[in-house]
Amino acid sequence: MLTVSNLEVCYGAISALRDISFTIEAGRIVTLIGANGAGKTTTLRTISGLLRAKKGSITFRGEDISKLPPHLIVARGLCHVPEGRMVFSNLTVDENLAMGAYLRHDKAKIAETRDYVFTIFPRLKERLTQAAGTLSGGEQQMLAIGRALMGEPKLLMLDEPSLGIAPKLISTIFEKIVEINRSHGITILLVEQNANLALEISHDAYVLETGTVAMHGPSAELRNNPELKAAYLGG
Repeated sequence: MLTVSNLEVCYGAISALRDISFTIEAGRIVTLIGANGAGKTTTLRTISGLLRAKKGSITFRGEDISKLPPHLIVARGLCHVPEGRMVFSNLTVDENLAMGAYLRHDKAKIAETRDYVFTIFPRLKERLTQAAGTLSGGEQQMLAIGRALMGEPKLLMLDEPSLGIAPKLISTIFEKIVEINRSHGITILLVEQNANLALEISHDAYVLETGTVAMHGPSAELRNNPELKAAYLGG
């Protein structure tokens, strides 16, 4: 589904990513974990075309997308839910969802996707006419994911979905992420500060340290790795 090869990204003279490589198989949930500043968000922003790599390549479903602008990457089925949710605050829930489908033209299919979003997040249907900026943090996260689903993603990238959300809603959000993966076979690349939770729901994991991949493997194995436990899992 996705292959990242020898990726190098710089902010001016500062190297943010150094020679990062990883692969994601179709239908899997893969998580990137690591401390703040390790390069997790930069990796997602580079894959989605918001940042340009200095070196390396990004291949999505057999096509090199390294030089494509973000809207063409979305059109190919790769959607990004950014850190901080970034909903359109002044627009209603309904209008935010419509923005997610801006590249699509088949009204019947769009309506079908919309209904699917409501089965995943029924609360959004209850708040259709409400301004997105007045929603709770958890509801905004549901909306941000729902808006991305309106783009019919083959691969969904989620950046810190638990950030700023009431603890009681975090488990709901993560249950829904698993449901999206299982019910529609959507591949998921997850960046998450809660490493325990991320490893619990993912199939595979990559640990980033200061812009490089320090460790990778099946999530179940990494959860029991003493070194990883000491560094990230409170063990």
